[in-house]
Amino acid sequence: MFGWDGELPPPTVRTINEMQPVLADPNCAHEGPLYCMYRDLAQSDADWTWLHAHKLRYDLTVIPPNNLCGEWVKTKGHYHPRNPAGVGYPEIYEVLEGTARYLLQSLDLLDIVMIDARAGDLVVIPPGYGHVTINPTTDETLAMANIVSTEFESEYGEYISRRGAAYFALCNGEIRKNARYPRVPSVRSASPGSGHWGVPKGPLYSLIGDEKALSFLNYPERFSTLFENLLRG
Repeated sequence: MFGWDGELPPPTVRTINEMQPVLADPNCAHEGPLYCMYRDLAQSDADWTWLHAHKLRYDLTVIPPNNLCGEWVKTKGHYHPRNPAGVGYPEIYEVLEGTARYLLQSLDLLDIVMIDARAGDLVVIPPGYGHVTINPTTDETLAMANIVSTEFESEYGEYISRRGAAYFALCNGEIRKNARYPRVPSVRSASPGSGHWGVPKGPLYSLIGDEKALSFLNYPERFSTLFENLLRG
């Protein structure tokens, strides 16, 4: 499944009840899981041991296509806290199958960025940005992998209190502003950046064991140039 060898453990699932607080239509109803998350995976004991020794985790997320009362199905959205050096923890994703739209917003809400990515693209979420992943299709399941530090827990409170991200991606093509954000810039576009500006080349799983390639996930303060260039248009 999605390039994964062997069985997957039982997933964590997101249901409509958990997602209603962040939807464009908070009264939207839906039966069954909206998406599934398989966390802390490895193809071998050696890979798992290496990941944990370096305080990292490899996950898979699977998002089937869905129209949620006029809005494309999406993840709940969250921010990452700061590391001991005072810099926010980043994250790296790879699209394995399908199409993804990553909607990023800076914590100060001065920058809103949309990144369109397809299979094989790697996308880095830089420090200080919250993010939502959208499956903007009617017939493609989105499968993506990520590697992230195990030194923090994701923070969902800002998205819940504002009832979603700064913008909603609607199925009619509209990017609608969330009225609970009184002042935000327009959404701008950026490219995935795979293999550019210091972003590693995939496949993402092949980076397990490469301390140099993944050290930015726990020590982002050492990679300021990477993050300064990352969200160029």
